Amino acid sequence: MASDTGKLTVLAIKAAKPGKHFDGGGLYLHVQEGGRYWRMKYRHSGKEKLLALGVYPEVSLSEARQRWDAARALLRDGDDPGAMKRVRKVADRVAATNTFNAIATEWLKRQKPRMAEATYAKAKWTLDDLVSPWIGNRPIAEIDAPEMLRVLRRIEERGAHETAHRTKQRCSQIFRYAISTGRAKHDPTGDLRGALAPVVTKSRAAITDPQAVGELLRAIDGYGGGLVARSALKLAPLVFVRPGELRHAEWDEFDLDNSVWRIPAGKMKMREEHIVPLPLQAIAVLRELHPLTGRSRYVFPGERSASRPMSENTVNAALRRMGFDKDTMTGHGFRAMASTRLNEMGWKPDVIERQLAHAERNKVRAAYNRAQYLDERKRMMQIQAP
Repeated sequence: MASDTGKLTVLAIKAAKPGKHFDGGGLYLHVQEGGRYWRMKYRHSGKEKLLALGVYPEVSLSEARQRWDAARALLRDGDDPGAMKRVRKVADRVAATNTFNAIATEWLKRQKPRMAEATYAKAKWTLDDLVSPWIGNRPIAEIDAPEMLRVLRRIEERGAHETAHRTKQRCSQIFRYAISTGRAKHDPTGDLRGALAPVVTKSRAAITDPQAVGELLRAIDGYGGGLVARSALKLAPLVFVRPGELRHAEWDEFDLDNSVWRIPAGKMKMREEHIVPLPLQAIAVLRELHPLTGRSRYVFPGERSASRPMSENTVNAALRRMGFDKDTMTGHGFRAMASTRLNEMGWKPDVIERQLAHAERNKVRAAYNRAQYLDERKRMMQIQAP
């Protein structure tokens, strides 16, 4: 049954029996066996309508009146509060599916075929560990510059300035993707120019003095660690690829009979297949290692799992055990060592740069170099071997 006894009170609500209990102006409490529901009767465009305002006691009497008052304001402006509520619900559902996490996952999936394996892994780690815990569940269209800055400050405050800048760049790519797909209107990272501390670049430590190079190579030959780490150390100065390319080397990329290692484009920083002519010493290293790891996917598998490559710290840790500190030599330093020595030996800079897999911006020239210099690179790789 319905009753209209004027303004409701908290005591009246607690004592209310099943039925409709009106508060005035169309607001009433509908008491049923399943609960107590706030409702509002109103008319719009000549039709009588009903608006749900919440459930008591989650929505108190005072809050129900506030919601009723807001709905009346919409009516005075000619809007239908019920229709507006449905629009908000749709917008909320859209926002819930357009979180930073959802769009970042979508973007990363689309980028994966064009990314080197190591680049993809680094991008995923950056998003999963450094960004998502803080803004992952936020609607991407609502993230502003101060909120983004707080995320980057957390990284910066632990001294990882370069990582903070790289994270900002990665997030910017995701915001721009959201803009292009109609799910955001602004990239807040663009407002952070100058907000982060600048990165002080420092060249990676490398041994380039001929006498010191000889001492390093003799130390590697005498290294007493495991065969996998020792083989990686021996191979690094012979092929001078990037540390990530060495770690992720797979047996099916090698043709030992023809002395060549073909690194797929997807693994390369410049997204082009890279051919590494193998000197005799490199062939010997690989043939010695093959009985141990040849059944694995990776040439240098990890200690804990053969399904994953060795740790990125393995080579650097071995160098430290041999007495070469981080300011003297690094795994990446083998590239600078090779470049310096080969230039001093008189090899053509173009040949050296191609073997280092540095980008050639002129595509015609790049193709010409590949064809012209492959034989010369083969001679260079054999002669440079210690």
